[in-house]
Amino acid sequence: MEEILLFLSMVLILTLGIIYCNKRNLVMAKNIIKTVLTFFLFFYSGIFSKALLLILNKKYTDSIDVYLNTFSNVCLALILLLMYKKELIKEFKKFKNNFSENIDIGFKYWTLGIIVMMVSNILINFFITNTQATNEQAVQNMISQLPILMILNAGLIGPLIEEITFRKSLRKVFSNEWLFIIISSLLFGSLHVIPGIIRGSSLIELFYIIPYSALGFSFAYMYHKTDTVFTSYTMHALHNTILVILSMLK
Repeated sequence: MEEILLFLSMVLILTLGIIYCNKRNLVMAKNIIKTVLTFFLFFYSGIFSKALLLILNKKYTDSIDVYLNTFSNVCLALILLLMYKKELIKEFKKFKNNFSENIDIGFKYWTLGIIVMMVSNILINFFITNTQATNEQAVQNMISQLPILMILNAGLIGPLIEEITFRKSLRKVFSNEWLFIIISSLLFGSLHVIPGIIRGSSLIELFYIIPYSALGFSFAYMYHKTDTVFTSYTMHALHNTILVILSMLK
């Protein structure tokens, strides 16, 4: 089923990309292929952990799952950094040269995203369901197993992967900035929720696409405003790190 979801995501990206680009534009064609490859790697990064598990010949446990997940994320992050190396170097310089302004913009839109996310979560829990999203439950379980490692994994590496995948790779596919922001946020929200539903969670969890997409919208918009993915990465990493620390303190 996850393969079907991956295929549909690729078709969506390709279709919209072709509609909004010149068919003779080879640069745009390369951007589309690169984006599809990025999403392919994002979906199948688990192959790294499966290979490691076979090599080590270890029994699968919850704590080992955290190590394996971290290993997969490190491998994926390194590959994505190599794929987008030149662009990321330029955007890091831009982020560093306008650090104060970028952080100010990032913090402002992150705060707005958090407000929408919190309000929508409250409404969903009050009127529809009082359970956590499956993705949130899985992360909470991993934090309880190895909290310090999860600060590195979920707080720093995960946001880097997601910002390159959902923001960096998509931006050059869409010539219309608002289309980029909307597609980026919806994909970000959907892919945090739909995999859990595919594995058997209730369809009610589809409502959690709203809070996740709200946060994704804020990340995409601050990337658009500052023209550097390191603004959205910084705020995303800050957001996740705070959540991990708060979970550790429960």
